Order: sequence, then structure tokens, then C-alpha cells
Amino acid sequence: MSEAIQPQEPSVSPLRGDLTQGPILSTLVMFSLPMLATNLLQSLNSSINTIWVGHLIGEGAVAATAIGGMVMFLLYAVIFGLGNAATIRVGHFYGAQELVPARRTFAAGIGFCAALALIAGIIGHFAADHVLRVLATPAESFRDALIYLRISFVTMPFGTVSIIMAMALRGAGDSRTPLFAMGLTVVLDAVLNPVLILGLGPAPALGIAGSALATAFANLSGTLLMIAIVQGRGLPLRLRGAEWRFLIPDRATVSYTLAKGLPMGAQMLALSAAGLVMIGLVNRQGLNAAAAYGASLQIWNYLMMPSFAVGMAVSAMVAQSIGADRHDRVGEANRIGLYAVMAMTLLPSVLIILAARPLLALFLGGDSPALDVGEHIIAIATWSFVFSGIVVVLNGTMRAYGEVVLPLIVMVVAMYPGRIGFYFATRPWLGEDAVWWAFPAGTLLSVALTWLAYAKGRWRDKRISVPAPASAG
Repeated sequence: MSEAIQPQEPSVSPLRGDLTQGPILSTLVMFSLPMLATNLLQSLNSSINTIWVGHLIGEGAVAATAIGGMVMFLLYAVIFGLGNAATIRVGHFYGAQELVPARRTFAAGIGFCAALALIAGIIGHFAADHVLRVLATPAESFRDALIYLRISFVTMPFGTVSIIMAMALRGAGDSRTPLFAMGLTVVLDAVLNPVLILGLGPAPALGIAGSALATAFANLSGTLLMIAIVQGRGLPLRLRGAEWRFLIPDRATVSYTLAKGLPMGAQMLALSAAGLVMIGLVNRQGLNAAAAYGASLQIWNYLMMPSFAVGMAVSAMVAQSIGADRHDRVGEANRIGLYAVMAMTLLPSVLIILAARPLLALFLGGDSPALDVGEHIIAIATWSFVFSGIVVVLNGTMRAYGEVVLPLIVMVVAMYPGRIGFYFATRPWLGEDAVWWAFPAGTLLSVALTWLAYAKGRWRDKRISVPAPASAG
């Protein structure tokens, strides 16, 4: 490493959550399993909400939540990028056993991203109507989508703090606390959705607004539980006394977070924006296509969960290894991660294709006219998700070394000339199927370019500098 790290706080080695010691396979598995469970719970939560909305309100509301969810993901893209930067930085400090700067990064990331989310939420609330019109939202779904989106914008800080806390804790090797918080979130969201949609008991009947408010309250409750666990149990990232001032970000932390986080956020932004373009193309095919696509997205979320879990585990392990100057562990961690992702997505992909109709019926109802369209979408696009995990793992390794530009370039090329360009180039002879075939086309191009960047890029030559932090006081 280019600069010596000055110890800020003595600690006993190994720390709780130290990913730089022990066998890589067992360490990676034990760390990634709680993340996989968390991601599965998160997808389950979204699916349960969609089921409630579809069965209690109707197909138009399903399309509305899908559109609203994609718009919010667009906004969360920047938050995810900044959170990834904070996670990696926490991992660097944690691997070097520098707890005070790790806490500073942890707290500053929360404070900075929460402030951004508050500003974005206020602006988004007033711009929601225009956004939905740009997306050619079907008239049948427009009112519900507007209500859902405005509430989601206003309550965006709750979800933001939850995301940043969970990501930073994983950088410190703690994947269990976010799991407990997600468990509470899922239970509350699943219970409150029908209560607030239908107005059960003393609750008013709020319709689609009830679904959005239930999610906001559940996110807030999960965040408070994480805070209680971290502070109450005295975990390594807990704040005490003067350390609470770390919630006001210092210039060095903000500079690093922006320098590394904005390109990562831009990558997710490019992915999200491409998703919005695809939604616009799907919406032009009518309500059945929009509803079928929304249900398909719910199913595909489950396929991506193992990739995200393993990718985050590999990235955290690599980041800590960099902080500990254990670069010898990186190659094996990456290789094991790739094998795990392929093994964990192949069989589920086959099962989803074979059982597409009953799975889609969970979200659309057994007699929905959108079922046939959904089966067609699943058959064309699902197999490509087996390869998406390769991109997630390789990008996680390169980002931990500070390489954030190459993954951004790859994503832009794969999503725009690749996916969207494929649609316009092939629509004259594929017809409406061009929009569905565009998904695997973009994925395969992304895999090829990411592998080239990983194999030929100079990211291995990078050595992350961990500067001496400012004093805790």
C-alpha cells in the first residue's frame, strides 16, 4: 500500500467479521448465506406486496407499482453507488483494523446519503406527474402510479438509511444484522399491506397509497432495529460520544465517496435508465404486456439474489484483503465466487421456465389475459440471468481495487448500443418480440465486455491508499 496506516485504536486480531483469515470457501459461504437470505426476503417482500396489490386492486395497480418501482430504482441508483463506495472504504479500514476511520466512513455515508435522499424525494414528489407521462404510462394505471410514486418519493430517506447501513455493515463483515432487520421489515410490510389497502379494523381504506405507506413504515422499523443492534450490542461500527459528529460528513470522506461512488452510481443509473426505456417500449404494447412484464420482473428478482449476495461477499472480502495487504487471497475469492454464482442460478432458471404459468398466476391471478404474454417473456429471457452473475462478481472485485470506470463503460455499451440498439435494429423482422430478445442480447454483450476488462484491464496494478484519518474528536 502506498501509505503506511497509523493505528487509531488498538484491537485484538482477528476482529469480529474479519474476512482476511481462514479458508476462503467456508468464510465466503458463511458470510454470503445471510446476505442471500436477506436478498430473498427482500424479493419475497416485493412479491408479497405485488400479490396483495394484484389480487386486492387489480392488474392496473400491478403495472403501476412496477412503473413506480423502476422510477425509484433510478433514484436509488446514485445512493447504491455512494453506498458501495462507503462499503468498500469501510472494508479497507476494517481489514487494516482501523476502527475509528471505519466508523467515520460508516456514519458519514449515512448522513450524506440521507440528505441527498431528502432533497431528491422533495423534487421527485412534484415531478412525478411529468415522469409518468414521459414513460407513456397506460391511462388505466396512471392515477395509481402517481399516488404510489409520490408517497415513495417522500418516504425515500427511510429506505436510503436502511440500504446504506446494511451495505456498510457488510463491509465490516457483518451480514447478520441486516438479515434481522429485513426479517422485521418483511413481516410488517406483509401484514400492513392488506390492512391499509382494504381498511381492516380501525385503519382507513387507502388503496394503492396503503401499499406505499406500509412499505415506508416497514423500512423505518427495520432501520431502527439495525441501529438498536449496532449500538446496543456494541458492535465495531457503533458510535459513542463525540463520534456521533461523524454523521456530519468531513471533506475527505465526501471527496472519496463522490470520486468512487458517482461512477458506480452512474453505472446503476445507466442500467436503470435503460430499464425505464424498456418499460416505455413495453408499455406501448398495452396493459397486458406491461402487467406481464411487471410480474416477470418479480420472478427474475429471485434469480438475481444469489448473484448479488455472492458478488457483495466477494467485494467485501477483497476490500478487507486490500486493507490487510493480503492480495494473495483475491484470485481464489473471485474464482470461488464465480463457481458459486453459476451453480446457484442454473437450476432455478430451468425451474422458472418450466413452471412459468403458475408462478405468474401468483401475481396476475389464474384467469389473467396477461399470463400468455408472461409465459412468452419468461421463455425468451430467463436463461440469460445465469450469465448475469458473472458480471456482478467480476465488477465487485475490480471495484474493490478502485477500478470504477471500466465497469461503467461496459454497462453503457451493453445497455444502449447492445440492448436498446438491438431492439431498434431487429424490430422490423422480430416484431414485438424484439423487446424481449433485447434482454439476453444485452446480457451476453455485458458478460463478454466485462470478462475482457477483467482479463486485460490494469486494475490489478492499483494499490488503494488508506490515508491517516482525522482525529476522532
